[in-house]
Amino acid sequence: MESLKRGQRVALTATIAIFLLAVAKFVTGYLFDSRILIADAFHSGVDVLAIFASWFGLRLASRKESARFPYGLYKAETFVTLLVGVLIIWAGFENFVEGYGKLFLPAPHHAFPTLPVLVSGISVFVSYFVARMEKETGVFINSGALQANASEAFLDIGTSLVVLAGILLAHAKIPYIEGSIVMLIALLIIRLGAKNVWTPILILMDASLDPELQTEIEEKISSVDGVKGVRDVKIRQSGPFKMVECDIATGPSVSVYKAHELADQIENLIARDYDQIESVFVHVEPVRQDTLSVIIPVKKMNGLDSTIHGHFGRAPYFIILKLDDKGGAEIEDFYYNEFLGEKNSIHIGVKVIKAVIKHNLDIVFTPKIGEIAFHMLKDNFIDIYRAEAGSTVREVIERYRNGEIEPITAPHPAEESEIERQKTDSL
Repeated sequence: MESLKRGQRVALTATIAIFLLAVAKFVTGYLFDSRILIADAFHSGVDVLAIFASWFGLRLASRKESARFPYGLYKAETFVTLLVGVLIIWAGFENFVEGYGKLFLPAPHHAFPTLPVLVSGISVFVSYFVARMEKETGVFINSGALQANASEAFLDIGTSLVVLAGILLAHAKIPYIEGSIVMLIALLIIRLGAKNVWTPILILMDASLDPELQTEIEEKISSVDGVKGVRDVKIRQSGPFKMVECDIATGPSVSVYKAHELADQIENLIARDYDQIESVFVHVEPVRQDTLSVIIPVKKMNGLDSTIHGHFGRAPYFIILKLDDKGGAEIEDFYYNEFLGEKNSIHIGVKVIKAVIKHNLDIVFTPKIGEIAFHMLKDNFIDIYRAEAGSTVREVIERYRNGEIEPITAPHPAEESEIERQKTDSL
């Protein structure tokens, strides 16, 4: 809302400045019989209408959401930008016709036009001031209407210089040059107007206009723990703001609460990093992956025939493997538990998890696991299943595929873990 109000102030200031300039041009042109200055006054009058339309559009866009307009009136600014483009094209055609008429029109003889030259010179500085003000604010608040008007105002600098040169050339009675340059500037104005008509049409039709931002958002979401995939990132331009929608994939066993928490985390991440994004909608879709990364605590390293240790953190070794949906099981790595020493005997499971989390784990098979390690795995969206101590890795995998293994829903009591730690240390 503050951005929109800033845009309104700039648009209103520009409207007043250009209106006063148009009046000065018309009065001076009328008093000194300067037809080119009168034509330029008409052109400035069109600019006044365009800038006023931008102010009106920003004012509508700043109104709060209502029952009839639950998404706000942000697109009012886009619609006004479309009208601004049409007005710019109209001004371009008017200048083109005016320039064509000046090609063959002999200039009347007058005394040196001091005041018209002065007004044209002032017009250059006013156009530059207005253009810079509109450009900076338009970019800051991402206002298409203000940026369109800023582009037109920058062209007005050239038009004012052409008018200034035309007045001097007319006084020197040099034919053709004035009309030719005015026609060239008119063609540039028409081209600019066409661009400012085409872009709002694409926005109103919800076209994808920022593929780079789309790719950047996809990469940012993919880096969030718990996200197994990103699909259908859509960016909708709505006036000066953008609205993002996306679908993310996560594990099938993730609870509704955790899925909602993950969606909130992504929404806050995007909203924090991108000021121009007004809203983010994340749809969480649980999916079963083709390949799962699994870690299992074992007593000795013996491939798939390794026997499972009775406690996750106290295991001397860990086997990390990949399971695919076709029944395959491929050993990816073995990990030696370097934290079993006396100095590091506290919270071993947590230290192991920190060391192996880089493997993007999906599942942990273990008979028991401590409280901190349990919650740490759950916070990283890793499923925990109960495996029988003494069984082999091959047997656990087969039972998991047959649906015979139950998930661990609560950690091992802390008191029992401490007793086991003391027994292990005494041995």
